[in-house]
Amino acid sequence: MEKEDDLNKEILQTNLFKRQKKRLHKSQINDLDKAVKSVSNNPKIGIEKKGDLKGVWVYKFKMNKQEYLLAYEWDTKHLWLIAVDVHENFYRDLKKSQ
Repeated sequence: MEKEDDLNKEILQTNLFKRQKKRLHKSQINDLDKAVKSVSNNPKIGIEKKGDLKGVWVYKFKMNKQEYLLAYEWDTKHLWLIAVDVHENFYRDLKKSQ
């Protein structure tokens, strides 16, 4: 996992998140950065998942007029960015990565 500096939380990225982020264009990365900042400032902004994905939170946001999902886990000191993608097969791929 890779570390990024933020105001109050250590932000870590999984390999899956890094691969997905590499596929994005620069303008999309700017939108993603805004979403990560929102989540970092208020981790409860997303929806906590249940069942197989218990403990994983998902935040929905717009990127180029399309809805994307950002999966993450958090505690008081850390924010783990797990995945970012469109809804299609998102949860299936997320379960595989867990």
